[in-house]
Order: sequence, then C-alpha cells, then structure tokens
Amino acid sequence: MTRLSVNINKIATLRNSRGGNNPDLIQVALDCERFGAEGITVHPRPDERHIRYQDVYDLKKVIATEFNIEGNPLEDKFCELVLAVKPAQVTLVPDALGQITSNHGWDTIINKDLLIKLIDQFKSAGIRTSIFVDPVLEMIEAAAETGTDRIELYTEPFATEFPTNPTTAVAPYRKAAFRANQLGLEVNAGHDLSLENLAFFKANVNPLHEVSIGHALICDALYYGLENTIQLYKRQLS
Repeated sequence: MTRLSVNINKIATLRNSRGGNNPDLIQVALDCERFGAEGITVHPRPDERHIRYQDVYDLKKVIATEFNIEGNPLEDKFCELVLAVKPAQVTLVPDALGQITSNHGWDTIINKDLLIKLIDQFKSAGIRTSIFVDPVLEMIEAAAETGTDRIELYTEPFATEFPTNPTTAVAPYRKAAFRANQLGLEVNAGHDLSLENLAFFKANVNPLHEVSIGHALICDALYYGLENTIQLYKRQLS
C-alpha cells in the first residue's frame, strides 16, 4: 500500500499572511490524520515564510502518524532541528536559499561523500533517511552508495508532460523505481502529483511506498473540503 503524507506548508502560508493563528496549523495536521492521512510532511526554510521552526517542535508533540521533515541539510539550523525533533523520516532536498519551491534532485555523484556523512548522522539518531532525486539511473545508483534508506523521486517533469504524453512522462520513473528496488532502496515520490495524474503514476511506478502531496491537495480542498479531498487522494492510491 502506498501511504499518503500531506504536506501542510500551504496551511502555514495562509496563516502567516494575516499574522495570527487562523488556520490553526496544529489542528489541521490532526484533522488530516483523522481524515485518513498516513503522515504529515513539513518543509521549513531558513526565512520561515511558511512552516516555522517552532511549528516543527509543536507538531512533534501531537502527530500520531509518520512525521516527515524535508529540507536542505546544508543549513546547520535545519540539521539541528531534525536531530532535536527526531521525526520518523528526514528527506534531504538541495534547495537554494530563497528558492520558491524544490525544482531538482541531488547530484548524488558529486555530493556522495557529503550525503554519506549527513545520512550517517541522521541514521545514528534513529531517523529514516530519504534523498530527493531526479529519475536518473546513475543518480539512483550513487544514492544507494550513501547508505540512505529511501529516495524521493522529483515528479514535476512527469506532471508537466502527463497531459500530452503520459506514457513517455512516466517511463523514466518506472525505470528508476525498478532500479531502486534492485538496489534495496524504498521509493517515495512528490511534487505536483494531483488527482489528475496520481492514479496513473501509482499504476506504473512500483514499488511506491509513499507520496508527499501539498499544493494540489490543499487547492482541491478549497472545492471538495479537506476530509473529502484526502479520501479522494487515497482512492487514487488504492
């Protein structure tokens, strides 16, 4: 079964826009779990423009499912946060400072030694590790040499091409997941997965352990309601 982890960054963006606590990020996370999400994902950035570092500490106290913290481990404050909170999973993402959203995976060949050091640090603290990667076989093979538990496939290119040529769009992801499985890596995926493309992606990419979805899911919730939307996404994964 592929697990659904809901990224709640956009809830924090909405809250921060007015300076108060509406919507209540903690309550939304609890409701996502109550409505069927198997995990909660956050991606704190140095400028705290959405998820704040204090949010991460507060969420750790209440989340009953799987807590996944994404971010750039080259930021010392991020590493300190993860090691203090000890989530179920840390996803290492090579974001540049001020980047609007993640737009590429790691070069696991060039950064292999760095990733080995970081992953050893997190795994020594009992935290499952995942590396954000493009669906490139050489990058997946190098990722396996870092000691990571999982990879997360960056799916924006798939989502962009899906409306016009779904078979071509998904082909590199199918190959990537197959190769990762051969190498003993579990596979997550995320970025621009939606109600329109998720079922096709799931049907063609195996094994797929977890998807992390935020922007599209929160947008859909404006129309369908949060509880119904989470169920709709879970249905695409069933």
